[in-house]
Amino acid sequence: MKRLMRKCIEKLTPYPPGKPIEELERELGIVGSIKLASNENPLGPSPKAIKAIKENINNIHRYPDGSCYYLRQKLSKKFGLPMNKIILGNGSNEIIKLVVHTFLSPGEEVILPFPTYLMYEKIIQSFAGKIVTVPLFNFSIDLSAILTAVSSKTKIIIINNPNNPTGMGLNKKDIFQFLHSLPSDLIVILDEAYIEFSTDPNIASSLELLESYPLLVVLRTFSKTYGLAGLRIGYGFASETIVDSMNRVRQPFNVNYLAQAGALAALDDDEFVEKTRTLTQDGLVFLYSQLDRIGLGYIPTQTNFFLIKTPLGAHETYQRMLKEGVIVRSMESFGLNDYIRINVGLPEENKRFIKTLEKVLS
Repeated sequence: MKRLMRKCIEKLTPYPPGKPIEELERELGIVGSIKLASNENPLGPSPKAIKAIKENINNIHRYPDGSCYYLRQKLSKKFGLPMNKIILGNGSNEIIKLVVHTFLSPGEEVILPFPTYLMYEKIIQSFAGKIVTVPLFNFSIDLSAILTAVSSKTKIIIINNPNNPTGMGLNKKDIFQFLHSLPSDLIVILDEAYIEFSTDPNIASSLELLESYPLLVVLRTFSKTYGLAGLRIGYGFASETIVDSMNRVRQPFNVNYLAQAGALAALDDDEFVEKTRTLTQDGLVFLYSQLDRIGLGYIPTQTNFFLIKTPLGAHETYQRMLKEGVIVRSMESFGLNDYIRINVGLPEENKRFIKTLEKVLS
């Protein structure tokens, strides 16, 4: 019998989706759970986005604008880049997939730091690419080691800055030097999904590097600071040549009608973005101080999430917290067996997390 599934797909492990909170509560017999596991915005969506979505709900019988013209136009004005250097996707995940689909041939190498965002690996494997992983150094991406790992088979390098799950960011000067130390024919993806949360002025946007490194792709998302994770919409910046190449394989209606309407409005909601940043920074100050009081180690972050080292181990802590109605993320799948990851919640959620953590540790 002929093989039905491609060999590279057979080796893939499906991404493990979390259960809905309602189902977890039913199974465990609890109510009032809080979720701090998915790096979501605890404030919810941008109010301006909600208003725009409601105003456009009666138009969903129409196909969306396949080129995302007005959204690209607004992003062009916001970031000072030509429209033909901007691409939109069904989440930034799709843009990563478009890069790999467009440029990676079977057997060619993609270099990833480890640990990093798990979906990079799955996308590369699905196109029969070869993954080369480079361990972090002190929880930060090791650019020197990545340079050493480059070979004649390397086609793409993916860097998450700040990195998920560690929250550590790279200095813009170091990224600049790194890019100009690479062979000129390598595509580099800089995934800046969490860049809006960074408070370090040295960890800044890489947009100005686009002109000096033509094969750079910079990714952003509406999921985090704008609170539109459920709409699945992300965007990317690259050279005209790179964007044109990806548009050849991009589906024509990949960004849905309401996502475009919500994102257009969200870009004007500076007040909401600032409120999100303030909530995040205030939450981190509180959580750090409480963990210091308890005596637990943690990794300071440039994002809205961070790692906490637990004496019970990741899995046991996750299970005990879950039974108390507090959903955190075990880091076992990232190779960090002693760590959990949480995102900053609302003030009352942060207090409940600390209280529950003390309870399960005791």
